[in-house]
Amino acid sequence: MNAILEVHELTKKYGTFSALDKVSFTVEKGEVFALLGPNGAGKTTALEIIEGIRSADSGRVTVCEIDALAKPDLALRHMGIQLQTQGLPQSMTVKEALDFFSGYQRCKPRSDLLGRFGLETKKHVAFRNLSLGLQRRLMLALALAHDPEIIILDEPTAALDVEARTTLHELIREEKERGKTILLASHDMAEVEKLADRALVLVRGRIAALGSPRQLTNQGDNKSRVSMLTRDGCLATRETGECQDSWKVDAEGYVKIRTDRPGPVLANLIAAIDEAGDEILDLRVDRPSLEERFLELACTPSGEKK
Repeated sequence: MNAILEVHELTKKYGTFSALDKVSFTVEKGEVFALLGPNGAGKTTALEIIEGIRSADSGRVTVCEIDALAKPDLALRHMGIQLQTQGLPQSMTVKEALDFFSGYQRCKPRSDLLGRFGLETKKHVAFRNLSLGLQRRLMLALALAHDPEIIILDEPTAALDVEARTTLHELIREEKERGKTILLASHDMAEVEKLADRALVLVRGRIAALGSPRQLTNQGDNKSRVSMLTRDGCLATRETGECQDSWKVDAEGYVKIRTDRPGPVLANLIAAIDEAGDEILDLRVDRPSLEERFLELACTPSGEKK
């Protein structure tokens, strides 16, 4: 165990409302750790306390062995933060922003980041004239200006198109390969499945689940989803003994089955198709997704672990 960030029984209340209720977790050096939760679950509150923006009612936060609640300025030197909302002056150019942040962090201007983030040809362009994807790249570059050990990303790819999102994902993977620790808050379950080593799900200020994306999906409804379309639709009017647990035909003629025995089910279906002289046009077998597991947890009345 090589924890670079430790959160112990973090609690924050607003009147009678508990934004965080004794939340504890550790983040290991070099991992991508995701914070998940519906709106109001406490993700932003937790991040803002870690970043020193907001105070805690009780608990402990340790960043690189520094008491972050007692010495927030010292802890902040070890963190690079990309907020969800960009707050740069609209007329500030890319180079001016990078020079300013480097000066603020008391480090040499990081002109290498311009090339690495594809901003070299945009260095004299005002922030307001950058596309949303380029703005997000710039904000990530600014977060890395002082080469921090921990990178905190709050919804880094929200509202980006597919190309820009893919580019940001590649940059995040590169930082992980460089040994950086990444704390990621996201509503994009596919993004978390691709990037995160572990994820923590917050529901109503409490921890509902913690583990790798695969571990989280295995904790819930673990039935596979079989989806099959045949040329003549021979399966649409029959149910076999293997498929009685779940059988549905959608508007396009796909037979959809939820089962914990995908092997026998597929064998049964293929035998039925051969017997009818039909032909498979499309076949897909999927495990439960992280998004499905997240919805299970988010809809649990008290948000406790299941």
